[in-house]
Amino acid sequence: MAQLRQDFQKFEALNTKVVVVGPENARSFKNFWAQHVLPFTGLPDALQKVLILFGQEVKIFKFGRMPAQALIDKEGVVRYIHYGDSISDIPDTDEMLEILRALP
Repeated sequence: MAQLRQDFQKFEALNTKVVVVGPENARSFKNFWAQHVLPFTGLPDALQKVLILFGQEVKIFKFGRMPAQALIDKEGVVRYIHYGDSISDIPDTDEMLEILRALP
């Protein structure tokens, strides 16, 4: 999330909203957001509804929920999705920005 925070203005310049979905309950998520002063939207998913909707994996032996990044256009079409194989398998934000620039 540090990279997202650092590059947040670049996403905003491309008229892109950043939403981070996490496994915590609403109270924990709100406290985390307040503590870290994050500029983007956070969505708690304690019941795993978003996880299931997007097919995100949970691997118990790799510390739980694996990272997943999706680019969804204004019509709700998923234009890109990356499923991480480990907790550190996250695309570089420059890669995501290039994909956004290439979208119609």
